[in-house]
Amino acid sequence: MKFSLSICSALLCASTALAGFPHGFKHPQRPKIERRVPNQPFQDEKLQKRASKFLTAQTEKFAVNGTGIPEVDFDIGESYAGLLPISDSPDESRELFFWFFPSTNTNSPEEIVVWLNGGPGCSSLSGLLTENGPFTWEAGTLAPVQNPYTWVNLTNMVWIEQPVGVGYDQGTPNITDEVQLGVEFRGFWKNFISTFGMNNYDMYITGESYAGYYVPYIADSFIQADDTEYFNLKGISINDPIIGDGTIQQQVVLLPYVEYWNNLMYLNATFLEQMREWNSFCNYTQYMEEYFTFPPPAGSFPVLPDPYASDTYLCDQFDNFYAALLEVNPCFNIYHITETCPHPFSQLGIVNTGDYQPPGAVVYFNRTDVQAALHADVGTNWEQCTDVNVFGNGTERGSDRSLGPAQNGVLQRVIEYTNNTIIGSGDLDMLLSTNGTLFALQNVTWNGVQGLQAYPNKTLYAPYHPEYNGGALAGAGVQGKWTHERGLTFYTAQLAGHELPGYTPGVAYRMIEILLGRVSDFSSTESFTTQSGNYTGNGTIYR
Repeated sequence: MKFSLSICSALLCASTALAGFPHGFKHPQRPKIERRVPNQPFQDEKLQKRASKFLTAQTEKFAVNGTGIPEVDFDIGESYAGLLPISDSPDESRELFFWFFPSTNTNSPEEIVVWLNGGPGCSSLSGLLTENGPFTWEAGTLAPVQNPYTWVNLTNMVWIEQPVGVGYDQGTPNITDEVQLGVEFRGFWKNFISTFGMNNYDMYITGESYAGYYVPYIADSFIQADDTEYFNLKGISINDPIIGDGTIQQQVVLLPYVEYWNNLMYLNATFLEQMREWNSFCNYTQYMEEYFTFPPPAGSFPVLPDPYASDTYLCDQFDNFYAALLEVNPCFNIYHITETCPHPFSQLGIVNTGDYQPPGAVVYFNRTDVQAALHADVGTNWEQCTDVNVFGNGTERGSDRSLGPAQNGVLQRVIEYTNNTIIGSGDLDMLLSTNGTLFALQNVTWNGVQGLQAYPNKTLYAPYHPEYNGGALAGAGVQGKWTHERGLTFYTAQLAGHELPGYTPGVAYRMIEILLGRVSDFSSTESFTTQSGNYTGNGTIYR
């Protein structure tokens, strides 16, 4: 989810204004909300529970009591949680924690989707609890609610804490780069597939933020294994990812980002003029004008100096802007730029200095009753983002020695192998924003051509849909832009921040439908595939 500012800072998302509704579409009335009843199944017959095929003598010890999750007053359904080693060695002490949910979709084929948060060192359980899990407990709310937009509705899902050193994991980290991380994950995954009898299942890897490193490197490791019985990779998806050179992806694009959103940020004209001078001094303005084009200029882009390795502070535009923005708005949130004071309390705990925590608050996954329910090692000091150096042979936190997957051929190999790679960006994310990610992609050659040939300009549409739960709503209609070229889909969500599936769950739900091949693309106006019929947006469902 979150990674140190020494690795990733802000970017630009100077997105064009969104287009109107599709031709001939009547602006809908606000639909009536269909509230969920605790312990009752979804009314849609496609989302009913099915008889388990995963509960065996081998998996019984991982089975979670769906009615016994602390603070959750409804049945979350069938799931399995616990620890599995990262190799077959009998002396292996390093284990990764997982929480696996079989799909509620009776039409789900033999497939499974992995979700990974980033960091480095942040737990994927944060994604489960606040983004795409079967229940969510959003910051500032009093209790968990059932999530109508959980990806479990569509497919088998597993959230995995990795690498070693994160969350409930056991053992001491001893890796220094992403290749070693991929090898360790591969060992865990083989054990997971064998345990749950998923041999030859199609599998997809998804994630966000620093998982922009994790997902492509793990996918590449699976490709290199050349073993579809255990590593039958069919596609990947990453949103708001760090994938390339930090200076290009963060510093170069920040000034235009702030200028685009300044009616919201409200920085004064004098300060902005000073930043423009510094931007030119650092060659950022000229660099963007020359290389941020569609199509891009041929050949690898020249490498800019790392501002954190410089004696001058002028070229660290991220920290320059961030300090000023905190003066204007003391609760400015780089992950979602609309936030103002106070910071809402999160059950995941404090990550940033200044995050609010009420007296006596206990982090949800650090509660012993939660740990017991999930077969974790009771007494583990669970943290959303660990202070342990997960690249343990390095000299400091975040000392991953790998290049970004957009810099060394890793991302290229994954796109060309799967021809099913989806990269998304929340336009309200300043930490890793849209144009920075696009800039990194313009420096990549895949399937014989460099970069995207046109800026994303197709209308992204999220279907209108009945709501199951008034505590977990998702927007519909025009939500962003998208494009597809040579096996890569890139999309934006105009109202999303860094954690895209949490802010715009309808867009993310459509994305996973596309990744799994259920829907053709983001311009489709057909209903979600788990709906009973065609929802018109005025409260009527046609079966």
